[in-house]
Amino acid sequence: MRAIRPHDVGMIRAFFLSIGQFGDRAFLIVFAKSLGLTFALFALLGGGAWLWAQGLAATQGADGWLSALAGFAALLAVFAAGWLLFRAIAIGVMMVFAEEIVVAVERKHYPAALAEARHVGMARAAMMGLASATRAILVNVVVLPLYIVLLVTGVGTLALFLVVNGWLLGRDLAEMVAARHLPAAAMRGWRASTRLERFTLGVAGTGLFMVPILNLAAPVLGAAMATHLFHGRKI
Repeated sequence: MRAIRPHDVGMIRAFFLSIGQFGDRAFLIVFAKSLGLTFALFALLGGGAWLWAQGLAATQGADGWLSALAGFAALLAVFAAGWLLFRAIAIGVMMVFAEEIVVAVERKHYPAALAEARHVGMARAAMMGLASATRAILVNVVVLPLYIVLLVTGVGTLALFLVVNGWLLGRDLAEMVAARHLPAAAMRGWRASTRLERFTLGVAGTGLFMVPILNLAAPVLGAAMATHLFHGRKI
């Protein structure tokens, strides 16, 4: 049997501590806000795609039912891409409210760290969220041809998806915690020393997004796990 490495122990601990705190009021409030905003953005995206497709069809001289069919096809395309869009949008939204989760975890488990933390601020959190969502969508679109080619392998697409999104998600989740505790000058050294830990966090978070029902809570759990892993390195 493979020996459990230190970062494995940290990940297991972070996951169960995060699950155990999910019923906290702060967690539930952020869960409700982030999920509601995520679905609202999906609805706007779907509605926009519907109207755009109908307008395009109309310019080509399509009659009423063909225009409606084009809108329906565009709506289906949006939902077909949900495997990518939900993760990107949900984490982007989560970044806006993430500090509430980080504060809740630090208040319960790391009060000394909470006392020394810097407030990130809504503006910076929103910028981090927008950057996260944009990065996730662009990188996955670039890699999309490889996803399609690897479908013939049966597992290649899933493996590549986990690697790509594990790298992206680990970076985003970890940095939103580090931003509260590290000066800008120290971030580069911290990134270099935590690559494997952040990647493991990202793969775990991406895995949560792939489990039905649990994927709805994945952004909140990911933020909590990132907090435990950041402070767990000091224990």
